Amino acid sequence: MRFSLLGAFFAAVVSCNNNELPNVTIETEKGNIIIELYPEAAPTTVENFARLIEAGYYDGVIFHRYVPGFVIQGGDPEGTGRGGPGWTIPGEFQDPELRDKMPVHDKGVVAMARTQNPDSAGSQFYICISSDPTPYAHLNGNYTTFGKVIEGLDVVDALRERDVMTKVTIENYTVAP
Repeated sequence: MRFSLLGAFFAAVVSCNNNELPNVTIETEKGNIIIELYPEAAPTTVENFARLIEAGYYDGVIFHRYVPGFVIQGGDPEGTGRGGPGWTIPGEFQDPELRDKMPVHDKGVVAMARTQNPDSAGSQFYICISSDPTPYAHLNGNYTTFGKVIEGLDVVDALRERDVMTKVTIENYTVAP
């Protein structure tokens, strides 16, 4: 199953309420993280992420990968780094117009994880944890960045492998029917 890029784009354009950017709250035992999403930069990715959140997909899922000075990664219901929702979405970084709107990898930036296949993202995402741009140079333009942490960077810094996303919610966004 694949999302229609045009359909997801249309849904993203009409589904942001009050012209405010969508916000995601990730509740953890270490505190809350609030992420601002950018549907204008990654409409299909934001729509997919929102659908998963509204379905409760991330509730109780662990952060399965922690690489000091690089990323914390979660979104695999199996906790192995190999699981996903049963579908994939296109890597929107391949579209030059969208890529130009995406934030570059930096501390707090949120991006979709994927395999070597550029169209293999599903549910796994990572949050950049370094202020040094060096470790991210090879990622820019090769991964879909679709949000940024706007509150709770101290919580992101405290997260480690096996920490749990107890509850994940989204505001200012309505998933298309």
